[in-house]
Amino acid sequence: MLYALSIQSFVLIDRLDLEAANGFTALTGETGAGKSIILDALGLVMGGPADRKQVRVGAEQANITAEFALPPEHPVWDILQQHSIDHRSDEMLVLRRTVSRSGPSRAFVNAQSVAASVLSELAEVLVEIHGQHAASALMRPSTHLELLDTYGGLEAQAEICRDAWSAFETARTARQQLEADVQSAKERQEWLTFAVEELSSMSPEQGELEALTTRRGALLQSERITDAVSESTKALADPKLEDALMRAAKAVDRIVRIPGLETLDDKLPDVAGGASDALERTLIELAEAQSCVSTLSQYAAHDATQLAAVEERLFALRALARKYDSQPELLADTLQRFQAELALCDSDAEAFENAARVEAETQATWRLAAEALSDGRKQKATELEHDIQTQLAPLHLERVRVRVAFSPIGEDDSGARGLERAAFEVQTNPGASFGPLKAIASGGELARFSLALKCALSESGRACTLIFDEADQGVGGAVAAAIGERLAELAKDRQVFAVTHSPQVASAASRQWRVMKEMNAEDQVFTHVAQLDDGQRLEEIARMLSGSSITNEARAAALKLLEAA
Repeated sequence: MLYALSIQSFVLIDRLDLEAANGFTALTGETGAGKSIILDALGLVMGGPADRKQVRVGAEQANITAEFALPPEHPVWDILQQHSIDHRSDEMLVLRRTVSRSGPSRAFVNAQSVAASVLSELAEVLVEIHGQHAASALMRPSTHLELLDTYGGLEAQAEICRDAWSAFETARTARQQLEADVQSAKERQEWLTFAVEELSSMSPEQGELEALTTRRGALLQSERITDAVSESTKALADPKLEDALMRAAKAVDRIVRIPGLETLDDKLPDVAGGASDALERTLIELAEAQSCVSTLSQYAAHDATQLAAVEERLFALRALARKYDSQPELLADTLQRFQAELALCDSDAEAFENAARVEAETQATWRLAAEALSDGRKQKATELEHDIQTQLAPLHLERVRVRVAFSPIGEDDSGARGLERAAFEVQTNPGASFGPLKAIASGGELARFSLALKCALSESGRACTLIFDEADQGVGGAVAAAIGERLAELAKDRQVFAVTHSPQVASAASRQWRVMKEMNAEDQVFTHVAQLDDGQRLEEIARMLSGSSITNEARAAALKLLEAA
């Protein structure tokens, strides 16, 4: 439901903050007080056209914000998901619209900037406005078939029909695709035969390209490794290196053997012994190093022939990939695809017969579902016509006749919704021809007709907030009372607002707002809205009954209306 509406610097409104509630709320006030301005502001935040003239004189920008409290299963959340708009279904949905005097208007959903068309899409499931100049979705023929299905409880049958049509379309597409693929394969048979032979001769394997690339990289490095091993072997095999170490070892050993060495220095024998041991270890390590390098050379041999073979295979696969417009690593998949396409050339009549059989079976299933749905619609259409007609008489529209007109879908149209279209049509005068709902020219009659439709279709429609603009125009007495009763009935399971001049309609409401035009200290005119308590409601309804001079008789009549509601 609409939880709150905030309007700033819009036409005659300086600032207005309204908190709404469930049930039926009546908006009353003298003619010209600005009731329509509130509806215009709501229409703007619901995606309506913006005009710089809507900005209040002296202000640079108008702002309208509407907050909605909605259940988690409401369809609005799916729309937000489709548009990638951040949201949480357990929080308020906030719509905002700004109109600048010097720049473009802007639209926001939960502080995220969006196109105004997104607000319009959201409005389809949030608010229905029924009035003289703003008819709801009820007036659009494109919605009538769905409304009829909802009224008649045919949603499950409609879903079966949609699923059956989807299966038929899938089968039909498969049959058409098979025929097209076979025709294409036969036209390319010679080329496909050559391509399959050439690719098969190469026998490309999954993952082969990566393995060849890795192997080629290793082989390219093997030559550098071989050179390094050779250089190391040559250096370690240098006879001068071993001779030098041997001479050094013998010389130090002579020092160790000198008699009385310790008399020269008590540490000299130990140092000389250490030097001798180190040189001996070095000679041993040299022999080990020569052995390790020799072993390394056995594993680091460079095979130029193998490198050439790997490169030849790799380059051949890449060239083949370019030739057949494929990624080199996908050549095996390309071969399989060409083989499958070539196999289509041998498709026999049985394959075509199977595809055609599945198509025919799914089409027959859809037609049975569609015909059953069509029968149900025609039966429920008669009931709906009667229900609407019953609602029209008390609303002083007894001369208007209503019918549900069906028209068959064309051969090229989608059968997802069944065999027909449906449109609500009216006959405004006896003897006149039936026509679209917009044939009801009078604004008041249009609002009342919308009310009659909505009452008959009370379970239909997704919007949880309904707004009726002067549905009581041009009527009074029992007709106005009937309008109030129907608005109160609708408000039992949804939120209803009604702009009204009728005391009978206002008294049927569970709460009442009075719209007033006032002047501030700067002689500026502005619109103000007050929520009335019980005493104020009595005075307002008495004013609506008697005019500017409220009499005790008017108060008594107002009290009687309120007590009867």
